Amino acid sequence: MDDFIAALEQRDLGKIRSFPKSDLHNHFVLGGSREYLWQMTGVQIKPIHGSLSSMDEMHAWNRDNLGKRFDTPEMRRILIGATFQQASDDGVTVLEIGEDVWGLREFFHNDIDELVEAFTTAQREIAPNIELRLQIGLSRHCPIGYLEDCLSHFWGNTAFYSIDLYGDEFAQPIENFKTIYRRAKQEGLRLKAHVGEWGSADDVRRAVEELELNEVQHGISAIQDKKVVRFLADYRIRLNITPSSNVLLGRVKSMADHPIRRLYRSGVDVTINSDDILIFDSDVSKEYLRLYESGCLLAEELDDIRQNGLKPK
Repeated sequence: MDDFIAALEQRDLGKIRSFPKSDLHNHFVLGGSREYLWQMTGVQIKPIHGSLSSMDEMHAWNRDNLGKRFDTPEMRRILIGATFQQASDDGVTVLEIGEDVWGLREFFHNDIDELVEAFTTAQREIAPNIELRLQIGLSRHCPIGYLEDCLSHFWGNTAFYSIDLYGDEFAQPIENFKTIYRRAKQEGLRLKAHVGEWGSADDVRRAVEELELNEVQHGISAIQDKKVVRFLADYRIRLNITPSSNVLLGRVKSMADHPIRRLYRSGVDVTINSDDILIFDSDVSKEYLRLYESGCLLAEELDDIRQNGLKPK
């Protein structure tokens, strides 16, 4: 019997944390270790209790608990360090994180080398065994021209592995980002976007086709349409899923009913990840254990998903 399977069956969270895992959906601003942040800043941050009814409630929690206290270059580096500490404590060996393009000017003096150095130094000093996949973050709320101006500092820098689009899925049409994603593809970046958390199955397929995505962050609404599920499986489009936040935001009825089960058993490439750990208390090991304890997936299936997430794409 695989030791990871045994750890799940024994419900041994500490042992589960000892096995290598990937986290391909980590938002470092909210993805760090509470203990690390407390030690470094004296700020104590507690997760939510109960479910949220909307993204507005989540943003309100953010304002009440974090506010502007981390909006300085020094504090930004502390958040980065906290994320590496959390990932290391959780047994994560492949971590995909990055800065929003607007953060380059706000926190790193418009110096792309300074930004890259902040992440690579934290990795080297806190979690040298973690494979860092540095990501470029884009907000749907920003005008395209503004994003293109910001991205001019990023293009040509080989330190970056992927690009990701996040924010309100309905802020502007996905087609608006085609030019940016064509350039990102030319730059050799892996193409990702948040879609299908709040939108429809058709939104997932359209985003994949319009932006030529390799991966989708969330994508759980694909389960609404068998043809979209088959499309994702046939083209090996990876879904980086965050079960706890889906439940706590009311996108899924319960962990036991999470669509990751049907997606996985339909042949879709899925991974299990954290999502805003400071809010949802959702580190990767807890996600595996919660899925197992709910009966959503078998231990053998969870181990297969874990190992698949560690493979290079």
